[in-house]
Amino acid sequence: MTQARQKAQENKVVKFQKDASYYFEKGTLYYKRNNLDKALMFFRKTIETEPDNPLNHYNVACLLSKMGYLTEANEIFCYIVEKLDSAMTECYFLMAVNYGLLEDLNQTRVYLKKYLKLTPDGEMAFEAEELLEAISEDEDFYDNYNFIKAEQKFPPIVEETREKLIKKFNRNSQFRTKLLEILYSKDEEMVSDVIYLYGLIGSEAAEKELRTFIKNPWVEDKHKQLALLILKEMGAPEPYEIYLDGELCRVNLKEYTVDAPEWKEQWQKVIDCTLHQMEKLNWYEKEYFDDVKAIWADFINTMHPEVPVIKKTSTWAAGLEYALVRFHFLDCSQKEIAQRYGVSASSVSQKFKLINDALKLDVKAYHNVLRYLKEDEEEE
Repeated sequence: MTQARQKAQENKVVKFQKDASYYFEKGTLYYKRNNLDKALMFFRKTIETEPDNPLNHYNVACLLSKMGYLTEANEIFCYIVEKLDSAMTECYFLMAVNYGLLEDLNQTRVYLKKYLKLTPDGEMAFEAEELLEAISEDEDFYDNYNFIKAEQKFPPIVEETREKLIKKFNRNSQFRTKLLEILYSKDEEMVSDVIYLYGLIGSEAAEKELRTFIKNPWVEDKHKQLALLILKEMGAPEPYEIYLDGELCRVNLKEYTVDAPEWKEQWQKVIDCTLHQMEKLNWYEKEYFDDVKAIWADFINTMHPEVPVIKKTSTWAAGLEYALVRFHFLDCSQKEIAQRYGVSASSVSQKFKLINDALKLDVKAYHNVLRYLKEDEEEE
C-alpha cells in the first residue's frame, strides 16, 4: 500500500470521542462489580470532561463517602452548593452524615439544620429530624451508658443498687432509650449486661423488651437463649415466642415443645417480589438478600398482631427494598426503585415510612456506622 493511499484511509477514520457519559457508564460498571478504585477513576474523568456539571462532582463525592474519604467528599459537596448548584440541598444532608461519622457532632447539627431550613419537605427531611434527635440523646446521656458499664457487674448486686436502677428505668425515658440502643448493639459484653439488667429490674416493661428482643431475627441465638433464661427467672409466663431457624416459634421451657407460627401468604408475596426484583439487578451481594428478609420479618413481628393489610404487593415490596437501601446507605434513589416496580415514588415513601417508624432503621444505620468506624480505628 502506497503512503498516499494509507494516509487517505487514515483520514477517513472517525476518532471515537470519549465524553462524560462514556466515563460515567464505565464508572458505573466498575461500581456494580465492587471495584471502587476504578469506578472512582472513571467518575473523576467525567469532571475533567464536564467540569461545570454538578452531577459529575456529586457522583464522585458520594463514592468517596462510601470509600471512607469523608473529608474530601465534604469538600466536594460544599463546592457543589457554593459554586455549581445551590438547589442541590441533599449535599448538606450528606455532609452532615459524613461529619457524624467523623464524630464532629457540632458540624453534623449545623448541616442538618441547614438542610431542613432550605428543604423542610425534602426527601430526607424525616431522616434529618431523626438524626438531630439521636445526636441530642447521645450528647445528653453518656453518663447513663457509663453507669451501666462502671457499676453493673452481674451477679451479685446489692438491693440498694437494684432500687436505684428501677427508679432510673421508671422515671427516665432517655435511660430506657439508651438501654435499647445497647441491647441491639454489637458489643456482646454490653448486650449480655443489659439482658441481666432487664431481669434485675423485673417490671412488665422490662419483660416486654426482652420478649420483643427474642423475636428479632437479627439477634444472635446465644443472646436469645440468655434472654429466655432471664425471662424464666423473672417468672414471665410461658410460652415464649422466639425467632429460630428462619421462623417464629413458640417455646415452652418446661415441656420443650415448639409450635410453628402461621405465616400469611400476602406477607410471603411481598418478600418474594422484593427478592425477584433485587435478583434482576445482579449487583446486590448475598448479605443484602439476608438483610432484606430480616427487615421484613422484623417488621411483621414488631407490628403483629396489628400488621397493615397488604393491598398492593409491589408497593410494599418497593418500600421494603428502599428500606434496605437506606439502612446500608446504598446508591439507589426512591424514584429508581419506584420505576422498577411500576409504582409511584410517593407510595414507596409511604411504605418506607411505615417500616422505618416501626424499626427505626435510619437511626440504627447511623449508629451502626459510627460503631463500625470506632471498631475499625481500634483494630488499627
